[in-house]
Amino acid sequence: MARKLLAFAILLWALPALLQAATPRDPYQFFFEQSLGDLTEELEIAREEGKQGVFLFFEMDECPFCHRMKQTVLNQPEVQAYFKQHFHSLTIDIEGDIDIVDFDGSDTTQKEFARKNRVRATPMLAFYDLEGNRIFKYVGAPSGMQEFIWMGEYIINQVYLQKDDSGRNIKFARYKRMKKKAL
Repeated sequence: MARKLLAFAILLWALPALLQAATPRDPYQFFFEQSLGDLTEELEIAREEGKQGVFLFFEMDECPFCHRMKQTVLNQPEVQAYFKQHFHSLTIDIEGDIDIVDFDGSDTTQKEFARKNRVRATPMLAFYDLEGNRIFKYVGAPSGMQEFIWMGEYIINQVYLQKDDSGRNIKFARYKRMKKKAL
């Protein structure tokens, strides 16, 4: 009986932590940074914080895939912690008329910045190095949390610069296939 009571007490003690770890959280509060509207400043912040790069989530209000990704991937504490550690993450509304300064210091709007980055479908996930150069883009929502974390690993570990047996850069699709095989 004492063992059961002890086990029950431990469960009650650990339950709040377990629930908190599994509880989805608002991506606008826990995943995305509050934008200053100046991407050159955002790069500086990323450098100062020791991030590996900047992640931009190109979206639009009516996009069901953007909404699904925010409700199933970007709201997960594990994803939020991983990306907060490695990236400075921001949103860009591809229809937005908000004035911003792009990575090269030019005045523009979110809409024009998206057009300049050839965003034709949403979501578009784009990773930039600390100099403001786009190093990887992915159009559409990943299949889930694991694939999105693999995408982050692909950037952090600079797999996109590594060569396969034929001398070509390893594409994300190949990296993902290798990760699935390793499971």
